[in-house]
Amino acid sequence: MSSVDEALARAEELLARLNERREELERLAEADDLDGDAAVDVIAEIAELARQIEAELTRARTMADAAG
Repeated sequence: MSSVDEALARAEELLARLNERREELERLAEADDLDGDAAVDVIAEIAELARQIEAELTRARTMADAAG
């Protein structure tokens, strides 16, 4: 597996985790007694995962461009 493929695979794994956290946020939002602190924590996790995904995609793009 090339470095580009590894970066893309990592981005896909992170995206799956992001989707899990998004689903958790939806469950929290639908709850009768909204836990605001938990929702903020999940949003922070989603933001961090999004940053990591962006970094992996940038890394893959840079490696692909360098490979020509």
